[in-house]
Formats: sequence, structure tokens, C-alpha cells
Amino acid sequence: MVAPLQKWRLIRKKFYMVDWTLVRNVVAFFGKISLLGLCNNYGYVIMLSAAEDILDVQQHGKTDNSNTTSVCEKDFTSRKCSSISTGAVLLADNLPGLFVQTTFPFFMHRIPFGFRCIAVFLLQGASYFIVAYSKSIAMSLAGVCFASLGQGMGEITFLALAAHFTPATIAAWSSGTGGAGLIGSFSYAFLTQPNMAGLSPSTALLIQLFIPVLFAVAYFLVLNIPDTVYTPSFNPTTWIVPENHDEKVFELSGADSDRVPQRELSIAERCRLIVPLLHLMIPLATVYMAEYMINQGLTEMITFKCSQGLNLPLSSQYRWYQVLYQLGVFLSRSSVKIFEMPIGNLVFFFFEAVYWFVPSIIIIFGLIIFEGLLGGAAYVNTYNMIHKKVEPDVREYSLSAASMGNSIGTNIAAFLSIPLHNWVDLPSIASTEMEEPMKVVHTQPNDATFVAVSDSDDDCCGCCMLGPCCIPLCFPCSFISRCFRSLCCCE
Repeated sequence: MVAPLQKWRLIRKKFYMVDWTLVRNVVAFFGKISLLGLCNNYGYVIMLSAAEDILDVQQHGKTDNSNTTSVCEKDFTSRKCSSISTGAVLLADNLPGLFVQTTFPFFMHRIPFGFRCIAVFLLQGASYFIVAYSKSIAMSLAGVCFASLGQGMGEITFLALAAHFTPATIAAWSSGTGGAGLIGSFSYAFLTQPNMAGLSPSTALLIQLFIPVLFAVAYFLVLNIPDTVYTPSFNPTTWIVPENHDEKVFELSGADSDRVPQRELSIAERCRLIVPLLHLMIPLATVYMAEYMINQGLTEMITFKCSQGLNLPLSSQYRWYQVLYQLGVFLSRSSVKIFEMPIGNLVFFFFEAVYWFVPSIIIIFGLIIFEGLLGGAAYVNTYNMIHKKVEPDVREYSLSAASMGNSIGTNIAAFLSIPLHNWVDLPSIASTEMEEPMKVVHTQPNDATFVAVSDSDDDCCGCCMLGPCCIPLCFPCSFISRCFRSLCCCE
């Protein structure tokens, strides 16, 4: 009995030796940063989860935006095809963010953090309103673009802000963004699932409007801003960060501060600093390219009937795919291991989308969780390594610039997923809708028409449909034409 008592006394002694005030502060700090990460990425995730609904409502003229037609399919022999891939939503949800992440690091350091957060708050709030009340695909995609701008600006802002805190900030931010994926995708799936909340997509979007408000509260009222962060006053002359602000703060704080002043960098120096980050950015871009080609290019074409799909309606299956992917991301963004199998996943899902050989949706659910683990691990390990390895006086810029990696990968996936979707789907459309090799016209939104052209090499598409607008875009009707044919229309 002596040994157990001694062990208990030792444990109790160590328990009382712990600085619980420090523990509480660390937990509180971790929670604040995680909350900001959650709010920042929430709108981005919601738009991807709602991608199929956004396109379905506009393409099929559901003016009431209802959710009453989502029923389980007892049996089907042909694909549920859409003339526009959810990759179009992915593109709108990423391209503006990529523009922000590739241009803002060159001048963003002159804009106070508070002003950036106000811009993020306004962009996020506007995105929910625009998509919820949209009457056309163009308007819906414009709303998604606002969400992308807000998410991109928020990400580079808070990755740069992390340089003012301890390295634990990266883990906290990553967990928050992973939580955004899980909570955001689940909340949307729950609110729109017929046998759960059963709300319409537009109502589900409007309910999420409290998130931008929570974001503003978290930054301005909850987070303890370090003294090293520039704070403007009501005087307009203070609304631009002075060029040598970091050096001045360092001189005033002296040895009492652990903060390393950030070096003033020219445009040439900023470009040169990206080169040593490429060995981290390229693998991250590859992981995100493969995973988003799966999520937005292939999973919408992987559907199951009632007996194989847990009695889920076809539209719900896509939503739950997003939830399970984000679950994997959330779990792995708290880890330190990285897996190197994203391309293998992409190949598997491609053949499943073409041949439908998996017997149950449960197998797909498991593989999507694994897919999310890969993406989340790649994200957190990349930024954690940058925070540890990069010189302290350029760390803020490096963390901001590295965010281009996942954005570039996701945008490549968005561009490729549209022709990939059409290449897989259009043979099914042709076999079920074309009775003869003549032009067959199908009504589309905004009084535009979709023209399915024949396979003659002499034919070509008339123009590319972007909502109510048409841009001339002619292809010979070969492989490329077949891939992009579903985007073509004529007046």
C-alpha cells in the first residue's frame, strides 16, 4: 500500500505546483484565437456546402427556394446531371480570395488590423444576404465572391497577427478554421435536411448571419490585442500604419518584449522571400487541388439509392459529404503528422464517379473523412513549420504569403473540376436526352438556352454563359468542346 500512497502524494504535489492562472490564460487565449478562425472560415464553408442548392435553385427555377422536393430515390438508372458543376461555386469561393492573398501582402502591413477586420465583417455579412435573396446564378456567384474576399482577407490578416503571439497561435487558428468547416457544414446540412430542421436553403443562410457579428465581437471585445499591434485613433492621420512602427515599438519596449520588429521589405525582397517557401507551398497546393477536385468536381456525381444511401435524398448526400470532409479536417488540424496520399484519393473518386462500383455510401463517408485528415494535416504542419523556421523579422510577411499555396491549389481544382464534371456527366446527358445528332435546346435561367451540339468537328459552341451575360467562346466539337459544352448557350 505504500507505493500507491507515495504515487498519489507525488501526483497531488505536482497538481499544486501547476500555475493554474497560466493554464487558464492559455486556454482562454486558445479559445479566442480559435473563435476568430471559426468565424473567419465559416462563410467560405457554408457556400461550398450550399453549392449544389445554389445552382439547383437557379437552374430549375425554384423561385420559392424551398426544400420540399428532397426525397430519397428508391431506384435510378441514370445520373442526376447538372449543366453547371459545383466547381463554378468553388471558383467563385476561391478566386477573389486568391487575388487578395497574392496582392495584399505587398501593402497590407500599412492597414491597421482593426480596419481589416471591419472589412471582413462587412463582406461576410453581405455574402449571406446576396446569396439568400438571389434571383440568378450571376447574383448568387457574386454573393459567393464576397464570402471569398472576406475569408481571404481574414486569413492573411490573422496569420500575420499570429506573429505578435506565441507559436501556439497557429495551432489555435488551425483548430478554429477546422471547427468552422465541421460546424458550418453540419449546421447547414442539419437545417436543410428534410427529416431534421427541414428549412429552405435561403432561410438556412439567413440564420447564419450571427457569425459575422460574433467575429467582430471576438476581435474588438474578446481578444486581448498586444501593445505591439498598431492601434489607430479617430484622427484620420492615424489610419495608416507608420513605415517604421515595429522598430519604434521595439525601442520603447526594449528588453521587456519578446517581440522581434518586422523588417521593412521592398517588393523585390518580398518576392525573393517567397522562393524558400515554395517547398512548403507546392505540396500544400497539391493536396488542396486533389481534395477540392474530389469535393466539388466528383462527389456531386457519386449518388446512392435508398437501400445503399442510408435513405438520404440525393441533395442531402452531397451536403453530408461536405460535413464528413470537414470532420477529417477538424481532427487533423490539431495533429502534427502529415499524410502523402491525396492524388490516390483523387484517382479512386474519379473511377467511382465514372463507374459507380462502391456498394454503399458508408464506404464513401469513411474515405471522405480520411481525405479531410490529409488536407487538415497539410495545412497545420505547413504554417507551424513556417512559424518555427522562418527568421523572426520576416515571419509576419511569410505567414501571410504562404497562404497563397492552398488558394492556388484550390483555384486550380476549381478550374479543372468544371471540365472534369462535364466530361463525366455529358455522355449521360447525350444518351438520355439526344434522340438524334441534331441541336437540342433546353431552357435555362434568364431566358438563355443551352445548346447541345452534335459531334461534328465543324460545329462549335456559341458563347459562354455567365448568368444573364454571354461571352463569345468557340471550340471545335472535340474533347475540349465536349468538356465545356454545358457552359455554352445562344440568345
